[in-house]
Amino acid sequence: MIIGVPKEIKVQEYRVGLVPASAFLLTRRGHTVLIQTSAGTGSGYSDEEYVQAGAEIVGSAGDVYGRSEMVVKVKEPLEAEYGLLRKGQILFTYLHLAASKPLTEALLKSGVTGVAYETILVNNRLPLLEPMSEIAGRMSVTMGAYYLAKYNGGNGVLLGGVPGVMLGKVVVIGGGTSGVHAARMAVGLGADVTILEVDLDKMRFLDMTMQQANTLYSNEANLLEILPSVDLLIGAVLVPGAKAPKLVTREMLRKMKPGSVLVDIAIDQGGCAETSHATTHTDPIYVEEDVIHYCVANMPGAYARTATQALTNATYRYVELLANLGLEAACAKQPSLTGGINTRDGRLTHAAVGEAHGLEHSSAF
Repeated sequence: MIIGVPKEIKVQEYRVGLVPASAFLLTRRGHTVLIQTSAGTGSGYSDEEYVQAGAEIVGSAGDVYGRSEMVVKVKEPLEAEYGLLRKGQILFTYLHLAASKPLTEALLKSGVTGVAYETILVNNRLPLLEPMSEIAGRMSVTMGAYYLAKYNGGNGVLLGGVPGVMLGKVVVIGGGTSGVHAARMAVGLGADVTILEVDLDKMRFLDMTMQQANTLYSNEANLLEILPSVDLLIGAVLVPGAKAPKLVTREMLRKMKPGSVLVDIAIDQGGCAETSHATTHTDPIYVEEDVIHYCVANMPGAYARTATQALTNATYRYVELLANLGLEAACAKQPSLTGGINTRDGRLTHAAVGEAHGLEHSSAF
């Protein structure tokens, strides 16, 4: 199979779909790997390293898309890339289609087979989303603590406090992968941490394994009661493949202290706050209701080297499976891959995306 890796064009996105070691393994198995010039530079991988691994360096995204049977990316295609996609081609990347009807319609129009990392479900886990959720969770506390500084417009609270001073209060909505890693980082800083969750078994597990953090059942009443005391609110809600539920309303935000911070990790799926809209690393924050919002849609891209290595550790086995067997045989061997197919031959094949946009959907096969 001819596998292409274009350079990411999202603002401040430095990750890359395959590392040289992945290219080496694929070429050893008889596949052709095309890497767009400087695609790996942002993650610290030179064109020369890819050449030594057996890959071919090509000059433009058009060359990559035009020749590839499977395109391996990190982020969803942007408008400039829509016209490069074609029927019969596999696009393997994060798609987050529930958050974007224009992208969904563009993939349907192209006829491309869109296989999304974030909807491949294995034993109730999302193995291709987890590495980035881990990074985003840890990063959410770093960014939140930074913007709480008074010179950044924050309320001037140091999350870990000092002896004789109250700790900063961190509330994490959601006890999934990103939420747990956010809570771990906040606990490590010495903050007063509460995790809101609806899964009682998960709360029992968190209570046993993270004894310095509090757990609280997630409902509107509890959220309203706790928000006036919060310094850093982290939205870590995820419904696989679906648009994030709007759990934090504008009215709720008005109860928060001026200069407090909201980090909405769920922004890739539309955000879990009514006031959230996507931002970039170059312009990461804005203020609504006196609350600083950090809503960067590709948070792990800030730590591109770590993120690329963590991502490709998880995705490579699926890339190789698709390359070796093709789509149908790969799905037969690894049924979880079928859940990753969001579009195929002009048809929408994921129920949650159809629900988000009011579009009809059908099975992938």
